Amino acid sequence: MSAENEFASVLRSWRERLTPREVGLPAGAGRRSVGLRREELASLANISVDYVVRLEQGRATHPSPQLLGALAVALRLSDSERDHLYRAAGAAPPSGQVPRHISPGVQRIVDRLGDVPLAVFSVAHDILLWNPLWAALNGDPSALTGLERNLVWRHFTSGHEGTEFDDRHADDFASDLAADLRTAVGRYPNDAELGRLVAGLRAASAEFERRWAEARVAEHRSSRKTVTGTPAGPISVDCDVLTVPGSDLRVVVYTVVPGSEDEARLDLLRVTGLQNLATTPSAST
Repeated sequence: MSAENEFASVLRSWRERLTPREVGLPAGAGRRSVGLRREELASLANISVDYVVRLEQGRATHPSPQLLGALAVALRLSDSERDHLYRAAGAAPPSGQVPRHISPGVQRIVDRLGDVPLAVFSVAHDILLWNPLWAALNGDPSALTGLERNLVWRHFTSGHEGTEFDDRHADDFASDLAADLRTAVGRYPNDAELGRLVAGLRAASAEFERRWAEARVAEHRSSRKTVTGTPAGPISVDCDVLTVPGSDLRVVVYTVVPGSEDEARLDLLRVTGLQNLATTPSAST
């Protein structure tokens, strides 16, 4: 079997094994098969239906690594399956680069924990995945593109409007972000995108350059902040960062004190914020 036929074969098979329910889509009526339709995969991967057709027919060759990554996430592939998809497409699997692949297990965590704001970041602090309550609290990340999807870039170049820290946490947060990014550079020295991010930050932000010069190496710790720009009013949250073993992904979870006014406002946000979000067009993750 040629590489083109192998790529088309596995892409079609992996699409057909995945049900709409597994990716949070309604099954709908009149389906002739239980698997995803081509238009559903196209929407999840943010590509055209025609391109999915051409890929499955072996008529589109040499898809980009970015596209392959999007397909791997949309199809909920394991790491081994993702690597096979890359090889079948004639591309080298990600190696020595910042991991950005969302495993099926991490995807299920995001799908199931809808009662708390939660998002998944790379070790470079690129936001990769989030649940609706995160978007309702912080703003919809799908409206962001390029470097604006990077937490460190936004913090040092745009500030943190809409989020308040006390003086100690504000300084700790900025220091931890720079130190955490230096740790990432140590782990993934050959990741070109990470190198460009650091170079851009050093040129764009005097504060980042000052903190980078401290050469502090650490990982971002828990923090406490108040999100002020929500439809339900200001909400103070505890932010905890969980690392996914074997992938270096960061699951960021916000919680509130039980029985507090913050809890009541977060409960209200689940209704008002998600309704507002539902009226705003958003791109696929």
